[in-house]
Amino acid sequence: MSSTSIEHPALQRVKEAFPEGSFTASRFRGQVTLVLDSSESHNVLRFLREDPECSYELLSDVTAVDYLDYPASTSKRFAVVWVLRSFSRDDLLLVKCWLDPSIETDGNEDDPALEVSSVCDIWPGAEWREREVYDMFGIRFSGHPDLRRILMWKDFPVFPLRKDYPLRGRGERENLDVIDRDAT
Repeated sequence: MSSTSIEHPALQRVKEAFPEGSFTASRFRGQVTLVLDSSESHNVLRFLREDPECSYELLSDVTAVDYLDYPASTSKRFAVVWVLRSFSRDDLLLVKCWLDPSIETDGNEDDPALEVSSVCDIWPGAEWREREVYDMFGIRFSGHPDLRRILMWKDFPVFPLRKDYPLRGRGERENLDVIDRDAT
């Protein structure tokens, strides 16, 4: 694990439990982030939940970030971020994995490289949060019990929180049927 100057009990436990793992860590404004490979994410997240010394009982959030045209250099475009909370230790930990599109699209196609394992079997409350990430960014969660759109209609052609999606949309609002109060 790089960034050896970062002291955090969960980081040391993960390093001991996964000696072959490729991890980095960072601290920003007092918040520690563990960065790992997407193939290791499910096992590490399960360990962080079940290990008595880590005991991250609550998955507070699952979100994603699109780093398209980000000023700092990043090697990949997307990141999935899990926000974990340990009540017994009063601790918060961010876990991040990077994903990079394998195909160049106009933002409306499922990319097989944008996939990470679902954590619904670890934290059942992740179901809706993962659906939201899929709906807004197009990142799929393998093993998810019901991965379908949750905020946009099922035939919505794009993923609106991707940075290549225009702020004013692509005419979706102009093409909607107007329904007034008298409509049945």
